[in-house]
Amino acid sequence: MSETTAQPPKFTNALAKERSPYLLQHAHNPVNWLPWGEEAFAKAKAEDKPIFLSSGYSTCHWCHVMERESFENEEIAKQINENFIPVKVDREERPDVDLTYMTYVQAASGHGGWPMSVFLTPELKPFYGGTYYPPETTPGRIGFKSLLTELTKVWTEDRKGIEDRANRSVEKLQEHLDNENTAVSGLDHDKVIQKAYDDLSGSFDYHEGGFGSAPKFPRPSTLNLLMRIHRILAEKKGEDRSSESDWAMEMTVKTLRGMANGGMRDHIGGGFHRYSVDGYWHIPHYEKMLYDQGQLLSAYAEGWKLTQNALFEGIIRSTVEYAKRDLRHKDGGFFSAEDADSLATADAAHKTEGAFYVWRAAEIDEVLGKENGNIFRYAYGARRDGNARPESDPQGELKGLNTLYRAVSFKKTGEFFKKSPEEVKAIIDDGMKKLFEARGKRPRPHLDDKIIAAWNGLMISGLARAGAALADEEMIKLAAGAAQFLHDQLCATPGKELHRSWREGQRGPKAFAIDYACLIHGMLDLYEAGFDVKWLQWAVALQSEMDSLFLDAKNGGYYSVHTDMPNTVLRIKEDYDGAEPSPNSLAALNLGRLSALLAKDSHKQQAEKIFALFGSTLKDSPSAVPVMTMAFDLHHRGKQQIVLAGDSITPEFKTLANHLRRKFLPNAALLHADGGAGQQWLATHNEAVAGMKPVGNKPAAYVCQNFTCQAPVTTVEDLEKVLKAA
Repeated sequence: MSETTAQPPKFTNALAKERSPYLLQHAHNPVNWLPWGEEAFAKAKAEDKPIFLSSGYSTCHWCHVMERESFENEEIAKQINENFIPVKVDREERPDVDLTYMTYVQAASGHGGWPMSVFLTPELKPFYGGTYYPPETTPGRIGFKSLLTELTKVWTEDRKGIEDRANRSVEKLQEHLDNENTAVSGLDHDKVIQKAYDDLSGSFDYHEGGFGSAPKFPRPSTLNLLMRIHRILAEKKGEDRSSESDWAMEMTVKTLRGMANGGMRDHIGGGFHRYSVDGYWHIPHYEKMLYDQGQLLSAYAEGWKLTQNALFEGIIRSTVEYAKRDLRHKDGGFFSAEDADSLATADAAHKTEGAFYVWRAAEIDEVLGKENGNIFRYAYGARRDGNARPESDPQGELKGLNTLYRAVSFKKTGEFFKKSPEEVKAIIDDGMKKLFEARGKRPRPHLDDKIIAAWNGLMISGLARAGAALADEEMIKLAAGAAQFLHDQLCATPGKELHRSWREGQRGPKAFAIDYACLIHGMLDLYEAGFDVKWLQWAVALQSEMDSLFLDAKNGGYYSVHTDMPNTVLRIKEDYDGAEPSPNSLAALNLGRLSALLAKDSHKQQAEKIFALFGSTLKDSPSAVPVMTMAFDLHHRGKQQIVLAGDSITPEFKTLANHLRRKFLPNAALLHADGGAGQQWLATHNEAVAGMKPVGNKPAAYVCQNFTCQAPVTTVEDLEKVLKAA
């Protein structure tokens, strides 16, 4: 038997020296890629060529498609190399570059996405842009080869025209961005909340849950906002808004259930895919992103607090188990994502979307046995001919294959097969274990193993909130382990000079505003979940560092990129809360919480400037900025501080703390007066904390509203009375 050796790659370009998994994926393209940086800019100027900028990420399906079709095509590569300076950007490592040119692409074309394809002058000003291009022209869509030919011709024949148009485009776009954020004062809280409710209820899918039609994105922050609207309307004094309050909660629960039961959730391995390509939560886009897991944990934790729904607790636990098993670095940080595409078999010619996750009916029967396979397939919607609708599978990759989803309840499955729900559940549970083992033998999707500060901040928040709600110490320890990893590994010196990313012992670029905002958010939740004051202290230090790097002290709000960042064509202050919250929305929420925890008016005033700056968005489109709307509600409705005094390891203290943590108290700040160094530090910021102590030998709870406190209580019953009266 002869040994075979892997053939050396035919091509190697400058990306082979990079650390980014995405850039490394393109290191053996025949395209002479360069990373974003001075070498590429100097080469463009020296050779007097435009830059072709391609931005994507390592788990992006359409990025893989365009690579396969165009960037591995030697004819197209020759066109690019001869006429352009090709530059690759990992949008997850360099969100600043991606944001700048995506803003241009969206303004020019009305839509955006990845891969992003933009053509720049050597001075980095964009003159043409789009997203994915097929290699050949199709009806209504120019092919990439033809586009390259046309742009080369225009660059040669109308160079001055291109440069003039590029300059005007950038100037007009910056002018639009500056004028878009004009201060609005006197926002009416009730009108903002009502507008958010009206917009969300108007776009709600009554049948399936979620908002709008296909594709359906989770947007957990929208659900967090709806739960606050539910509480706000329920507490309206002098008017009965119970029907709207109930409907806000119904929209939330139906959406949480829809995502939990649909194919967007990985029923076998836990965790959630990126989004549903259809309107039924059935067929997903199969990549798994860390930021979705973290934010969905927060949404399900709050949903559980309000409903005590066992399904939601199960979703939380399976999501945490997935992240712990498949996304966690051994030293505590969490990796970024798993790819949508993978090899169906080890010897497959190329990767296909969802291959790791989907099943033929015969495979299920083979693993589980025919009788149990029938029961399992009935409950989870697996058909002999596959269960993907044609419109959900435009590439035909899912033909004859099944994405598992909860099609029929255990009760109805039992009725059909003449078995009890308990018998069905036992068969399903056993089937899940066996299918998990069988799936583990398949080629795994690519893991993007860089550790991103912002996404870890969101995961820390989700773990801390879920762990606090369920009184699960392991979840809180996982959050603390990730926080310690970021503190030690992603900072130039421990806890200071935060960087955006880390991979294999090396830090990536310096952090951006979103990294600081998400990490501060995570530290505040981690402090309230476990009362380790070092996390609150780090949040304060991070906020100070964020202010020094990104704050517009005069006009308010935060720039997304450092104020001294080189090669920045546009200066942008983001507000839209999309797949991730915007840095300004989350900063406003963080500042409100820090103001409540530390009695600091300067934080409150900074938040007020953000609300004024983005006032027109809050007034006209609050559902587009759900995190900022939550921050505005926290700011408007007053702040509640609840201080627990006493030794945190005693059963009596834990009883009070766990009772508070399982309640839905979105506008309450939880603090711990530990009688030691933590309380002394808190008292230097919030003097009222200095005198708070146990009553007799019993831990005590002090409930305060805007820093005016009620008498301390020592029992859950008395605490409930004080909370209801507050």
